[in-house]
Amino acid sequence: MALSVHSDGSVLGVDWSKIQTVLLDMDGTLLDLRFDTEFWTQTVPARYAAEQGITFDCARDRLDPIHKRESGHLNWYCLDFWSETVGFDVAELKRQHCAGIAWRPQAENFLRRLRASHCRAVLVTNAHPETLNIKLEQIGLAGWLDEIHSSHTFSAPKEYQSFWEQLQVSCSFDPKQTLFIDDSESVLASAETYGVSFLVTMRQPDSSQAARGHTTYPAVLHFDELFQGLPHGN
Repeated sequence: MALSVHSDGSVLGVDWSKIQTVLLDMDGTLLDLRFDTEFWTQTVPARYAAEQGITFDCARDRLDPIHKRESGHLNWYCLDFWSETVGFDVAELKRQHCAGIAWRPQAENFLRRLRASHCRAVLVTNAHPETLNIKLEQIGLAGWLDEIHSSHTFSAPKEYQSFWEQLQVSCSFDPKQTLFIDDSESVLASAETYGVSFLVTMRQPDSSQAARGHTTYPAVLHFDELFQGLPHGN
């Protein structure tokens, strides 16, 4: 096995010689989910309340059922859908608040080490292409990656098997020699169903929230827990 796991679910180490491809989520994995949490639970409802002439609580009451209905589906991640729903340009609002976009601890160092290794580093994200562009502009992320794939290109989120089928066509990876790191356990379950062998989640995707005590999949708090066996990079 390429992945060694402690009895409490924490990752003890990775045998990198058995890994050829590392698939990486963006929000909550490489980047702090705090930005997205605050944007969708505070910034968007506040702007919607102002546009509609209603209270913030009323705005949340209107938007929350839509979030719940679309969770796990492509619309949940789609800026076009949300712009039409709320009646203003959500991408532009996100661009105005992009200063809050930040790396998770040790994520950039992990990518630096992957770049110096034999592994191919591939970003697989549910983020809308406009969101992806905003974050790539704000954070020096693209230079560390071999490929970048948004689920919107495939018209299916990572929660769907059709995402993985289409990713295989575009990316041509061996699931048995692939490590996938994602903060969403429903996404990891979808990857597991597809046959991805090595799955890791994050204990604290959002720095403003407490670390998760229990996870279904092996977990790390920060990426430095995975450094052993990787080159130091430059």
